[in-house]
Amino acid sequence: MNIVSVADIGIGAAEDLLKKKAFDELTLSDCIRQSNMQIFGEDLSPTALVHRIVRDVRDKGDEALFHYTKLLDCVDLTSDSLMVSEKEFCEAERKADPDVVASLKKAADNIFSYHEEQKPRAWMTYRAHGSILGQVILPLARVGIYVPGGTASYPSSVLMNAIPALVAGVGEIIMSVPTKDGAINPYVLVAARFLGIHKIFKMGGAQAIAAMAYGTECVPRVDKITGPGNLFVTLAKKEVYGHVDIDMLAGPSEILILADDSASPSYIAADLLSQAEHDPLASSILITDDKSLAEQSMNEVLRQLETLPRKDIASASLEANGRIIVTENMEQAIHLANVSGPEHIELLLGDPFHTLPQIRCAGAIFIGEYSPEPLGDYFAGPNHVLPTGGTARFYSVLNVETFMKRTSIISYTQKALEDVSDDIIRLAETEGLEAHARAIRMRRGEYAELS
Repeated sequence: MNIVSVADIGIGAAEDLLKKKAFDELTLSDCIRQSNMQIFGEDLSPTALVHRIVRDVRDKGDEALFHYTKLLDCVDLTSDSLMVSEKEFCEAERKADPDVVASLKKAADNIFSYHEEQKPRAWMTYRAHGSILGQVILPLARVGIYVPGGTASYPSSVLMNAIPALVAGVGEIIMSVPTKDGAINPYVLVAARFLGIHKIFKMGGAQAIAAMAYGTECVPRVDKITGPGNLFVTLAKKEVYGHVDIDMLAGPSEILILADDSASPSYIAADLLSQAEHDPLASSILITDDKSLAEQSMNEVLRQLETLPRKDIASASLEANGRIIVTENMEQAIHLANVSGPEHIELLLGDPFHTLPQIRCAGAIFIGEYSPEPLGDYFAGPNHVLPTGGTARFYSVLNVETFMKRTSIISYTQKALEDVSDDIIRLAETEGLEAHARAIRMRRGEYAELS
């Protein structure tokens, strides 16, 4: 992590520093490549590997699901052990700290309250001559939630994915969670249990995404898959999109802090590290128009890093993707923030609400020094499943409508159709679609010999 000045490198070079790679350009580390060589006997790219896994699970069902789970996760599953049992739920509840469970339930209450406000409405409107237009809102029948369970386990992901689906009225929710040493984090199971999710499958990676997308003998096919995961999960979601819907292509976690001379260097450092500890690929960026603040924040990051339990991960993240950019003015800083389109942006400014309308591309905006990003991760209520990799330009945060579909309603009377029939016939014939025009003419009494 180093400090760069826009005055020195130019605005174009600063923009380039903030641009993200496309998902299919991401590459595996040498270590993982060597592992692939040992397992598959060839140096497969991530995309090629995922394509093979997804194809095999689609074609062979449980056989391929169990094969890849044993091969890649070293877990030997059968049709009897694939789904979490009642005994495992009870064991998780026994192991869980009641205080942690109470905190999870408080967070769930906040998340429910926030997402209840997002419910869209069905509507009908009356037009000329008795015609009716409108829309109905329908929940999806079945969705699959992927919850990471490899290097870390996230019960908060259970809440953030399941609660908007529950508010939407989804008929059935199933969950996929990879095991660690054959077990699932007890808080993940407890959170699922008190939300009423009972079908939890002990599977992960690309094979889990494929199983939910196509269905197997044991895993039911879903209509939509949501939830974060590693590179393999993301590429698998991309591979199956179209057979099912997905929430988004989520990459490594990101934070961008926009700060002026009123900000606290210690708060800035703490918040940058809160993302860096996620993953070596995570991105932590500070943009400020104050050089002194940049230097103080850099020193504070190094100081706090020394006592961080996940120091190695955070250090790798900061080395590869950490940025401190000093701009010539705040207008330039805001421009660069929008170029980045970060997953999370914090406005640590003297007057943050003045700047708020100028932030056009971000997954979630945290305003003021007492609204740190972990508040949104766990407790405030807004969803933490957010667009990454610059996709905030066109993706939205996971929400209730993610789990719903809109259907249009059209009802015209004879008089209403007669009034617009010439226009419809004219447009249909312009496009060379005579049968479209004839469907209108028939209702005007033409082509009587064909009726």
